[in-house]
Amino acid sequence: MKTTTKWVSHLAFNSNDDNNHTVRLDTSSDDGSLNSGMSPKKMLLGALNTCSGMDVVGILQKMKVPFSQFEIEAEAEQTTTHPKVFTGIHLTYKANIPAQEEDKFKKAIELSLNTYCGIAAMLKKHCSITYSIILLT
Repeated sequence: MKTTTKWVSHLAFNSNDDNNHTVRLDTSSDDGSLNSGMSPKKMLLGALNTCSGMDVVGILQKMKVPFSQFEIEAEAEQTTTHPKVFTGIHLTYKANIPAQEEDKFKKAIELSLNTYCGIAAMLKKHCSITYSIILLT
């Protein structure tokens, strides 16, 4: 696994992987930059959402649980002193899964956060990760 990150301007960077995918990382104009991309910490939360989401979708499909909408919101608390690190993360999983399948939804999330998602495993070594479920109608 390899990425290369190049400075663009101000505090903006483009990060490329070995498959030629590019992601812009930046900070807000209030912090002296272009506001042209996600901040690194927000990108980390997005990576956690996606890592867990990929697991959950795959597990639900194997369980034959029907759904057509699925999203994850991540909110993190962080310290106020440098280095500002996460002290806790809360994930909210939302899907239009039938109420009678909620236990399978919870099992898929638990498997992701406790067994399969490498990003969750790394982050849990430093801060707690909690979650809630919202069934969409």
